[in-house]
Amino acid sequence: MAAITAAMVGELRAKTDAPMMECKKALTEADGDMGRAEEILRVKLGGKASKASARVTAEGVVATYISGNVGAIVEVNSETDFVAKNDEFLAMVNLAAKLVAENNPADVAALAALPHDGKTFDDVRTALIGKIGENMTVRRFQRFETTGKLASYLHGTRIGVIVEFEGSDEQVGKDLAMHIAAMKPVSLSSEQVPAEMIEKERSVAQLKAKEDADAAVAAGKPVQSDEIVAKRIEGSIQKYLKEVSLLNQAFVKNDKQSIEQYLKASNTTVKGFTMYVVGEGIEKKVDDFAAEVAAQMAANKQ
Repeated sequence: MAAITAAMVGELRAKTDAPMMECKKALTEADGDMGRAEEILRVKLGGKASKASARVTAEGVVATYISGNVGAIVEVNSETDFVAKNDEFLAMVNLAAKLVAENNPADVAALAALPHDGKTFDDVRTALIGKIGENMTVRRFQRFETTGKLASYLHGTRIGVIVEFEGSDEQVGKDLAMHIAAMKPVSLSSEQVPAEMIEKERSVAQLKAKEDADAAVAAGKPVQSDEIVAKRIEGSIQKYLKEVSLLNQAFVKNDKQSIEQYLKASNTTVKGFTMYVVGEGIEKKVDDFAAEVAAQMAANKQ
């Protein structure tokens, strides 16, 4: 049997980025054959990755990339916030944003197939899953290419915004991105608020009006007329639209001024924006700890 030296282990680790002990085991199994050891690790890491792929990923990171008039925002999820703080994980997410901006993939599958340093992006992701032992998934991305300008803002790594705008002042774009992260508008204007969101708000207002009417009857007080109730409901809707549409919101840096007024004073036009919040809409699974330990022990016996 060939002697496995520290230099060989170091070389294999440099090639695969696998843990040192895994590299040593693979070299021993391959009797010192470096190529064969790489294949063994690929199988092992792939197996580890496939076991992790079924687990829920509700943590993660949002990253942005801008180069000139091209940019991208991407969300990549992990199972725990511990991994979301890992430098290699962060590097992978930043790579994803750069690849999206530069290559304009049609979807997540197309991003996975993009080449990088002799591998595909999915090879990079799968190897990192194997190394860390935790599932990681690219959830979504948005690419921008504009004749105007792009600005971004990251609130930590959990909220990210890219704004597309036209105007001479770069700071206005940065202020807008920061405002969006803070106030979380759902659309640029009130006309663009999704109909289903408006109907949900209308339903809430109608239920509130019914509760008020029932309370009035119970207290022996007069009930408001249908006309007044309709005006109340419409007033609630208009208030809601003002709160969730960017142009109607009060500017976070000056609440005496709306965003629309701020843009007019700055001679700036917003063409669009995208905001991602990590894990938004993902149902995070919470397991019983004892059951989780038992499940892990059972998995290790396989």
